[in-house]
Amino acid sequence: MERLRKYGFVIGFLAVPVTLYTVFVISPYVQAFQLSLTSWNGVSSVVRYVGLDNFGRLFDDDNFWQALRNHGILLLVLPLLTIVIALFLSFLLNLGGGTRGAGMRGVWGSNFYRVVFFFPQVLAVAVVGVLFQAIYRPDEDGVINGTLARLGLSEPIGWLTEPGLALWSIIAVMVWQAVGFYVVLFSAGMAAIPKDYFEAASIDGAGRVRLFFSITLPLLRDTLQVGWIYLGIAAFDGFALIQVLAGDRGEPDGATTILPITIYKTAFDYHKVGYASAMGVVLFFLTVTFAVLTLRTTRRERVEL
Repeated sequence: MERLRKYGFVIGFLAVPVTLYTVFVISPYVQAFQLSLTSWNGVSSVVRYVGLDNFGRLFDDDNFWQALRNHGILLLVLPLLTIVIALFLSFLLNLGGGTRGAGMRGVWGSNFYRVVFFFPQVLAVAVVGVLFQAIYRPDEDGVINGTLARLGLSEPIGWLTEPGLALWSIIAVMVWQAVGFYVVLFSAGMAAIPKDYFEAASIDGAGRVRLFFSITLPLLRDTLQVGWIYLGIAAFDGFALIQVLAGDRGEPDGATTILPITIYKTAFDYHKVGYASAMGVVLFFLTVTFAVLTLRTTRRERVEL
């Protein structure tokens, strides 16, 4: 009877959130999978099932493959750059000041720097996009080009209009916006490492580089795993930022084409909701596959502190 009351309480407590999650999360996924098997245009009351034809069309869609190539670049560069920069800054803020008395300390002004680094996180993505539109303007009124012109170093550069620069310019913005969050995340992970480890290593003569690679990095592995997965998922997104900075045409020459924008255009500009849903299903499985593979390849026995 006691067990029945306990499980009844748990079921009653979970009933509402599970129902809401099913209706607003699971149900849209199921509907997207269903629509991917149709040729529905988003307006007609007639829904014609075409089976896997939409998925077959993807193999001959140049825009789809261009978007996948761009996601591949994002997936390689965005997590790596963000994590390296965030780790470096976190180490300086928490342990870069060396020893003080009986403990380790960060560089002078660490608390102020934490606020500065985290500031981009409080800005809406659209605001960040508009801000960097002004920075990347291709004429001398742009912040970067204006500075270069005044220094006499370069002619105006089309940061968002040259095929070789557009995607890299956007990646720089994504890294700038993301670093602050991961500085906080890694700082929390470093704060959980017993300071005795660092103090003992310092007494034995270990320098900051040795402290980082021999103590900090191994004990932050779980946190790094989480950060890598989050950033990988972000690499499959980027819709709002690229939409504001480069528009939805993937210009120049498809250099900034990504799947979320391609899905949006296919569904709402070309009215091919079924085909767009097929792209969405592929994007879903790519994201899940990346997360699962990352978890499996980085899995290890937990280190007990």
